[in-house]
Amino acid sequence: MFAVPTILYTTMKIAIFTDCYLDLTGGIVTVINSEKQELERRGHTVYIFSSAYPRSNKARQELAREHIFPVPTCKLWGRGAAPIARRSAVIEKWLAKHHPELRQFDVFYVHYEAGCSIAGLRLGRKLHIPTVQVMHGREDMGEALIIPPGFRTFVATMLDWFHSWYLPHPVKVAKDNYLATTVAKAKMWSIMVNHANSADYVITPSDFFREMLIHYGVTRPIEPLHHGIADRYTMLAVTKKSLMPGEPLQIIWHSRLSPEKRIMPFLEALSILQSESDSRHFPTIIMKNRTKLAPVYHLDVYGDGPEIINARPYAKVHHLNVTFHGAKKFEHIWEQLRQAHLDVLVSYNYDTFGMSLIEAEAAGVPTLIADPDLEEIVPSGGFVLTKLPSPVAIAESLSNLIAHPERIADMSETMLAHRHELKISTKINHLERLFNDIIDS
Repeated sequence: MFAVPTILYTTMKIAIFTDCYLDLTGGIVTVINSEKQELERRGHTVYIFSSAYPRSNKARQELAREHIFPVPTCKLWGRGAAPIARRSAVIEKWLAKHHPELRQFDVFYVHYEAGCSIAGLRLGRKLHIPTVQVMHGREDMGEALIIPPGFRTFVATMLDWFHSWYLPHPVKVAKDNYLATTVAKAKMWSIMVNHANSADYVITPSDFFREMLIHYGVTRPIEPLHHGIADRYTMLAVTKKSLMPGEPLQIIWHSRLSPEKRIMPFLEALSILQSESDSRHFPTIIMKNRTKLAPVYHLDVYGDGPEIINARPYAKVHHLNVTFHGAKKFEHIWEQLRQAHLDVLVSYNYDTFGMSLIEAEAAGVPTLIADPDLEEIVPSGGFVLTKLPSPVAIAESLSNLIAHPERIADMSETMLAHRHELKISTKINHLERLFNDIIDS
């Protein structure tokens, strides 16, 4: 097998500014890690600046050896389990004192839209260094799902106000009947749009999110660029998945256990499926001269998050065939993926990409989704889209798969035929070209 040649560019110094990295897990962290590793493999210098919870001097020194640097961060409060960087002005002052070498960097690569990310954009402007902003998520939906109803407008208004202290807000997003359906959502779209317009170039992980941002006023050059996965995962041997009649459907969940990912509606769907299987008299198994219904599914849940306190009791009360494994390294999850029949991501009107989908694709595992926007991410024929995002519709799709087990093999074959398209090296080829173009412009 011959390696696909990459275009050789002069090595660059790249600084990543992000508010979602240290002390967190999830898609953004995975993206940053895989890109850093591939860029460094090609000889580029990559620094990461991130908000972080307090660390010992020894721990900070260990991170520094990897060119990862915690920025000044609030010590008394955070957003859920995530650390919050201090004001952009504080971070900029700290960067000027501790990292004057940033003046010699070639590009600032910015992820997210909070304090550390704002500092990256502002510092790039001051130092005349090109900035590339990656817009990852639907902050309008994130705020709506995290903040209690009575406080959403106030919190969104304050966030929009604070953001405008540091970056200009010429675009005013008004409440509408599309996505900004409340004042709070309109304020969050205002943050996203004006943040993107403060960069020299904008990247989105999907075309549909690009179109949303343009609709609300992003005018900077903006390009959709799908995330990738470490090349080695696309080259590891995996087999086509198959589900035999009567065999339990092995389902895997490896996303955050949070309201936006909708673990609770999925567990409710399993409860409906289980009730239906009991009434339909699915195959029985013999145990010590007694018969009982054979399980029609088993769900392995990998990940952690605030919904774990609701998910575990619900699964227990409803006698669901679910095993909660907690947060695990992806190497461990990968081995479980290879044994699964179906991966699930049932978020709706929230995800702009969904890293778990391409991780499943790399393993040749079919996926179940509830949001038609996410059809863009995985190849046609490799997924099941529920008719509606409701638990009843999800249960119906699962029941249909169990009744037609041959579909698993067909979808797995499609996934395996496209897994080579997921290589992070392909994405980094595009990034190198983009970085060089804006540096030379």
